[in-house]
Amino acid sequence: MKENLLKQKNRNDIVVISAARTPFGKFGGSLKNTDIYDLGAIAMKETLIRAGLEPDQIDEVWWGIGDTTNCKDPYTPVVARQSMLKAGIPPEKPSCTFDKACVSAMSAANYGSRSIKLDEAGMVLVGGATSFSTVPYLARNLRWSGVRIGGLNLEDPIFPLGYKDYAPVAVDSGNLAVEYNVSREEQDDFAFESHMKYGKAYQEQFFKAEMMPLELQDKDKKGNIISGKTLEIDEQYRPDISREALAKLKPIFGNPTCTAGNSPGMNDGAAALILTKRENAEKLGCEPICTIMTMSTIALQPRIMPVSPAFAIKKCLDKLNLTINELDLIEINEAFACVPLISAKLLASRKFAAESYADMVKLVSSQPLLDTDKDMYRSIKKKLNVNGGAIAIGHPNTSSGARLIMTMAYELKRRGGGIGACAICGGLTQGDACIIEV
Repeated sequence: MKENLLKQKNRNDIVVISAARTPFGKFGGSLKNTDIYDLGAIAMKETLIRAGLEPDQIDEVWWGIGDTTNCKDPYTPVVARQSMLKAGIPPEKPSCTFDKACVSAMSAANYGSRSIKLDEAGMVLVGGATSFSTVPYLARNLRWSGVRIGGLNLEDPIFPLGYKDYAPVAVDSGNLAVEYNVSREEQDDFAFESHMKYGKAYQEQFFKAEMMPLELQDKDKKGNIISGKTLEIDEQYRPDISREALAKLKPIFGNPTCTAGNSPGMNDGAAALILTKRENAEKLGCEPICTIMTMSTIALQPRIMPVSPAFAIKKCLDKLNLTINELDLIEINEAFACVPLISAKLLASRKFAAESYADMVKLVSSQPLLDTDKDMYRSIKKKLNVNGGAIAIGHPNTSSGARLIMTMAYELKRRGGGIGACAICGGLTQGDACIIEV
């Protein structure tokens, strides 16, 4: 089936003709003073430059954003619109800012593709931006109650990271790792390898294809430039990491296996893609970076977030009548090390492979699937996140979905082509996946 799909190219295929991202800054790092509107505009501008397009050639913008408290205009800031205007895209062009947590940027590509297929738009810019470093503290309930005596109680919106009516995402993920027999040691090993793979890929200059160097300037109170530097590496990367140091870290929030070392950071960054039909790309003389074969967006019970990338990939495979063996590469976002590992175990499950997506949704809600084919599991892990993932690269959550697509595309290109699946989980067990061909 794979060979037939590779031969099938038609004028209506959705293709990516430009892809770029900023370096991802660590929490409180080099991007801590970069406004969220500017952060998005930087990535948007770069995709236009790389494609040789004028801003008015963009018909729509779909943009993921997970927080608005850090915006200059916290109440309905329309981040997509403000960023696109800063990027020079004409004000007559419509945009949509939306929040689906970590899956947002991949969902943006999905929604943008739908607009193109419906002939609502010919050229769509998609992606997302996140700035954890600029999230402010909150003081609730002052509007009506006031404070007559005593101090104010300030709330940190990103501690603990999760949802107030549910367990922190680290707790659910750590507990699910135990249910799926993914040990703390295996998670630490995976985290260590993420940094090692990233370091190797960076030395080989792999990330130059997707990551733009970013010129940063420090200014005094009068706006005068007092210093500057170029950021051209993801700041989350730790070249001196060791398995011994990882093993000494304590789990966070009382979960059994997830630590600060086998989890990504709270990062700052933006990523953008430009989508169009193959026919339009050919008319413009733009060489596609990849073809989007299919996409999916799914949701399951809130506490089982780490399984959602596997289910999103399963839905895509079923659509194309492909098997996991026919994929050349797999990218699964490292929201925690246990996420790609649990998803890989599911994808290696005999029952999961044999049954329909709908049947598996019913089953996994009540019990973990533990019939993993060990050889298949090892095979999947060899194809998984071959240049490292969010644990080393960083996870500015609402931009990561677009980053996964471009990383996959550029690696497939480096290998001479093939088919790959990328997937990401999101808050309260959402999941998105994309199968691409190069």
